[in-house]
Amino acid sequence: MIYLWSFLIGGAFCVVAQILIDKTKLTPARILVGYVVVGVILGAVGLYKPLVDFAGAGAKTPLTGFGYIISEGVKKAIDEKGALGILTGPLTAASGGITAALVFGLLAAVIFKDKKKK
Repeated sequence: MIYLWSFLIGGAFCVVAQILIDKTKLTPARILVGYVVVGVILGAVGLYKPLVDFAGAGAKTPLTGFGYIISEGVKKAIDEKGALGILTGPLTAASGGITAALVFGLLAAVIFKDKKKK
């Protein structure tokens, strides 16, 4: 059942983003940044954790989940290091995902050839 909920919640995030792209003049970049900011805010006030507990990867994988991870990293680092944690927490919490994105992006760039737009 967790797979179904994960799929439905993650899909709902995608549907909302697609509607915003189709029906508004917002650029995809602004929508993506908005998703991260919403994830940070909901994570900071404690509203995103119940969604993560309920939907698992369906809530952690979209960009709102990235924002949530950042907010959790800041909370943990502030508890451990004080005010310095504001700067180090997000980087520490998100370093695994950022590293994976860089490595896989590099591999894709090395393996595949780019196509010029016409």
